[in-house]
Amino acid sequence: MLRRADSYDSVRRAFRWQVPARYNIGVDACDRHAMATPAATALIFEDEAGAIHRFSFADIGRQSNRLANALQAHGTGRGDRVGVLLQQSPETAIAHVAAYKLGAIAVPLFVLFGEDALEYRLGNSGAKALVTDTANLPKILAIRDKLPELKTLIVVGGGGQTGTLDFAALVARAADDFTPAATAADDPALIIYTSGTTGPPKGALHAHRVLLGHLPGVEIPQEFFPQPGDLFWTPADWAWIGGLLDVLLPAWHHGVPVLAHRFRKFEPDAAFALMARHGVRNVFLPPTALKLMRQTGAPRDHGVKLRSLGSGGETLGAELLDWGRNTFGLTINEFYGQTECNLVVGNCAGLMPVRPGSMGRAVPGHEVAIVDDAGQPVAAGASGNIAVRRPDPVMFLGYWQNPEATTGKFAGDWLLTGDLGRRDDAGYFWYLGRADDVITSAGYRIGPAEIEDCLLKHPAVAMAAAIGVPDPVRTETVKAFVVLNPGHVGDRSLAAAIQQHVKSRLAAHEYPREVEFVESLPLTATGKIMRRELRAQEAAKRQNSTRSA
Repeated sequence: MLRRADSYDSVRRAFRWQVPARYNIGVDACDRHAMATPAATALIFEDEAGAIHRFSFADIGRQSNRLANALQAHGTGRGDRVGVLLQQSPETAIAHVAAYKLGAIAVPLFVLFGEDALEYRLGNSGAKALVTDTANLPKILAIRDKLPELKTLIVVGGGGQTGTLDFAALVARAADDFTPAATAADDPALIIYTSGTTGPPKGALHAHRVLLGHLPGVEIPQEFFPQPGDLFWTPADWAWIGGLLDVLLPAWHHGVPVLAHRFRKFEPDAAFALMARHGVRNVFLPPTALKLMRQTGAPRDHGVKLRSLGSGGETLGAELLDWGRNTFGLTINEFYGQTECNLVVGNCAGLMPVRPGSMGRAVPGHEVAIVDDAGQPVAAGASGNIAVRRPDPVMFLGYWQNPEATTGKFAGDWLLTGDLGRRDDAGYFWYLGRADDVITSAGYRIGPAEIEDCLLKHPAVAMAAAIGVPDPVRTETVKAFVVLNPGHVGDRSLAAAIQQHVKSRLAAHEYPREVEFVESLPLTATGKIMRRELRAQEAAKRQNSTRSA
């Protein structure tokens, strides 16, 4: 935990990592509170019907013990992968804690993923067990025969289907007592899949220490979190690192309750009402959510009384910062990280001036620099790769079963984020753009390769390329360039069919909102799509359109 001081430099100098040799996320985030303060509130869950359910740390501890026993009884053990395909809910948190205490490796999965996306992630990770619900079960049943390693399928809301187990019944029959695995801090705990520009998604494998590594990066933008009376919420799904390790688990490390409620579709008025109704004090709101709230306008006398508000994933401008001050009476603290090495740069308005457009300064405990492609730091003001020096507790162990990609992530001891930036004389970092082709849309990092692969599965598509195009709310949206097979006509009806194809097989946030039919795609001599040229053509087209208007 960071010690409050009168300056950023003082806080940074005083900070020291304290990572024990033996450490388990489930024990740290749940069991120690269940023993010390069993009645303390861990989770406040408001379901879709508006009913409110409260869970103490003792409740979460007992339920996770039972699930761990049940998983173990069905053959899942230390090192096995456990998929979690659920939205924000008590069962999601229980499944994660149970997996960590079991010594298994949790694999969070986004509920909007389609069959193709789920088949790849479950197959690549070799998941032995999966916890899901009745809403997502049909997608799993459709692909289950392609997942020979998936032996145990636990369903929230009822089993009954052949080869499935009912979550509630299974947990009710299991014993309360469970002895957690004596995991080392460097033992694997979690695989989160992240998209890239070449090849399929890669699984970032994290150790148990990743939770400790996140703490300074939560405490800084959340204004020296925790403080008495804090209550944390985010609309970000717990399947993403931003929901799981920026909010849920760090809050529980500190014994702070978390509000769980996932809108089917983010609605600004409902978000204001939810935060006011529950007295939320700390929140992580992705930039897209902030932009939607600003567009809609805050309700008169909205009643939201935040103590801290963090945002990350896209650069915030002066206008959005001013809106935050006028609306909430505080400064939105931007932060930066990525799935492989998260929360390493951030702002803290109570500690240092916030410079509009800057991501902030290096979070205490992390050494962040701008380096060239060889891993050599560059001078202040010069552009280069945003990089983090290893070893670092928050840094991933490597890409799951992909040592070549892991090696390529580093230049010497510097992890290259793949993002370009600069650092000014005062140590503030400024994001300049991506060094690769990843599309940033509504806070999600989307790899074009996965979209293109899905597009090619449509019978009308011969070739396809995906790029990001500017969008005032989402930062970017996906645009697809499609070369058709003979006998197909590129009309509005086919474009809609192709969009639905991607939306249903991958995820709603990954489908192309624009489809352009073209005769050919720009290719390199070796046949690789030149997405950079497509982006340049698109930029010129939009610039000409603006001039004509």
